[in-house]
Amino acid sequence: MTNLETILVVDDTAAVLTVVVAILKAANFDVLQASSGKMAIRLSADYAGTIHLLLSDVKMPETSGPELGELLKKSRPNMRVMLMSGFTGGDLLVLNYGWAFISKPFVPRKLVEMVNAVLHTPDKSQGSNQFDQRKDGGAQE
Repeated sequence: MTNLETILVVDDTAAVLTVVVAILKAANFDVLQASSGKMAIRLSADYAGTIHLLLSDVKMPETSGPELGELLKKSRPNMRVMLMSGFTGGDLLVLNYGWAFISKPFVPRKLVEMVNAVLHTPDKSQGSNQFDQRKDGGAQE
């Protein structure tokens, strides 16, 4: 076991999942990966360690990112949630949850910065009804 923070990454697009996992591993995070909500629920149930952050795509077949966040928070209430989406309006789907959001595509540095901000700042965006104010900066940088 390592003492790294563990992130569960969920995306139904294999290429996105591969890239995000590689970015986070390069930033020294311990990464679990799932290609569906159902797989993520199984992984979470079978994983004995702490999952510090769920990083999930918003729109996926069967279980959406917000639904997955709600389900996993029941058994892991201290887990942070950050959602990502590549379609216009994706941020509106997470508005009521008060969770962090980043738009795809993003540059690796911005993803790592935002993940660290979600993990290491007070719970201002973790279950309140306030939309997270940290800006992802888009892919311009």
